[in-house]
Amino acid sequence: MTSPDHLSVEDLFGPPERSGASISPDGDRIAFLAPWKNRLNVWVQDLGRAGGPDGEPRCVTADDVRSVTSFEWTHDPRWLIYAQDSGGDENHHLFRVDLADPEAPAVDLTPHPGARVLSHVQPSGRPGTVLLQINHREVTEIDLAELDIATGELTVLAENPGQVTEWLLTPDRDPYALTTDDGGDIVLSRWNGGDPVEVAVFPGSDHPLNIYPFEITADGSGAWLGSWAGGDRLRLSRIDLVTGAETVVDEHPELELDGMRRGVAQIGSPLIRSPRDGELLGVRYLGEQQVIRPLTPRFAAVLEALEALSDGTIGRLSCDHDEQRWVVDFDHDREPGATWLYDHATGESRLLFRPYPHLDPEALAPMTPVTIPARDGLALPSFLTLPVGVEPSRLPLVLLVHGGPWYRDSWGFSPDVQLLANRGYAVLQVNFRGSVGYGKAHMQAAIGEFAGAMHDDLIDAVDWAVAQGYADPARVGIFGGSYGGYATLVAVTSTPDVFAAAIDYVGISDLENFMRTVPAFARKQLTNNFHHYIGDPDDPEQTADIRSRSPIHHVDKIRTPLMVAQGANDVRVVRAESDNLVAALRERGVDVEYLVKDDEGHGFLNPENQIDLYRKADRFLARHLTGNDEDIAC
Repeated sequence: MTSPDHLSVEDLFGPPERSGASISPDGDRIAFLAPWKNRLNVWVQDLGRAGGPDGEPRCVTADDVRSVTSFEWTHDPRWLIYAQDSGGDENHHLFRVDLADPEAPAVDLTPHPGARVLSHVQPSGRPGTVLLQINHREVTEIDLAELDIATGELTVLAENPGQVTEWLLTPDRDPYALTTDDGGDIVLSRWNGGDPVEVAVFPGSDHPLNIYPFEITADGSGAWLGSWAGGDRLRLSRIDLVTGAETVVDEHPELELDGMRRGVAQIGSPLIRSPRDGELLGVRYLGEQQVIRPLTPRFAAVLEALEALSDGTIGRLSCDHDEQRWVVDFDHDREPGATWLYDHATGESRLLFRPYPHLDPEALAPMTPVTIPARDGLALPSFLTLPVGVEPSRLPLVLLVHGGPWYRDSWGFSPDVQLLANRGYAVLQVNFRGSVGYGKAHMQAAIGEFAGAMHDDLIDAVDWAVAQGYADPARVGIFGGSYGGYATLVAVTSTPDVFAAAIDYVGISDLENFMRTVPAFARKQLTNNFHHYIGDPDDPEQTADIRSRSPIHHVDKIRTPLMVAQGANDVRVVRAESDNLVAALRERGVDVEYLVKDDEGHGFLNPENQIDLYRKADRFLARHLTGNDEDIAC
């Protein structure tokens, strides 16, 4: 066997040459993200009617402080809009780019002090406007407002008295609200000028992160939502906004609607809708790989042509107003983000770009779905990535633990997975109980099991990898972010002998402090997630149990080499979660490697910070799992 060439951290974590492309409503231009002054910014390029780019692209944003991560065309192709925060503080403002005035800087459309745009959507029935959920009143409550893109005028449509967690607006401008009652149930109400009229009630325990998706139907008479509809799989239903009657719109016979994962990751709705009138064209489901079910004959024909372009799965998807010219990129474990232009009128297609053309797909490691039995018989859908050109026997293993925990790992390209596989590690990603996308029972099996069966699932996965002969039990590492960081700390406090190295990335060390410092806009949802799964820290009868599940109270048991990484501006898992842990360890004389980035929040975004993190992680794991960190040329 021949091992692939060494990949540098920069190869995998440097900014892509291009990514995130989207076509304009008139089909004449594409916009995409590309580096400018080592930050991703928005670029625009004309499309020739012959089927490819025409002329040189031009950069239309100029943020040299923090990368722009996403953008949208408006109904008028003169304008682009994008959301941006400051240093990872998640106080997102909405900015407008005027393509008719190339020299003009981007305009902050929400310049209010302390403003936080929680979400924004362009309604199909009111071109030129954006619906915002925003705390424009310099308070924590999220109101519903309409923004005129051209003038910047903001019109408040409904003020939040305190209990609203999400707003909807019909084409007739009737607001609807989701609220959480004292028992945790989610109530859908017509707002009725601030005198709510109840339409439907959903069990809060079924929706730990609120209902997702939840979108007004094209005709405004109902709402599409992710619903359990009396079963174990999330499917797409419709709620009548007058009667509250629920009907199933679409479901896959085996897979679950890819709702909560996409909501957590903020990667767009699982509903594919027409840009012309908001009609529902298709629905995304996710198992070992994604499946899109078309709901109209014309989209079925488009989908067949698009899926023939790659053996990956469809990621970002956009089309012109007439649904003729499409731009699509593909999720793939070894060829990430390949982006194509397809013209349905002519049947012609063209590869526009590969984001990382320097990466050889044949040198990258394939991600393989595996199912691991937990000790109580629960099936744990997982992904195993083995290094290329290496005998898959008694390898050093890194267990990568996802966040949430109401999230899930899925098939596709992960730079951290590829870095580890390139270094000769087996990489195991486990969708432990609590992970979404595998049924309500799998998700709710985590209730009361933080630092319990959720941790046992990870240990069972390590034992499986050892029993299968893939992993050397003396060389197992664990690496996780957010909840995954908490899981890492649980691992080194409850089963320290299993792991030879551990990396905690923006992880929770103190569940009690974490719940008390959750951002104000998210506190209403604690009832159905952390309070329901762990307990309420304001209830004295539950406090002792919460503390017993918090690694900060067990630091005396840590003897595994530990690295901690934290963003100073993190509002989800505040810096104190890492500071207090590191201080407690250093007070005991325990050596812990600590990396703090002053310009980052809940996860590192800017390229130099990601590169620094993974260079240090690379050396740290090599030092403790293989003993050859001096040989690493990062």
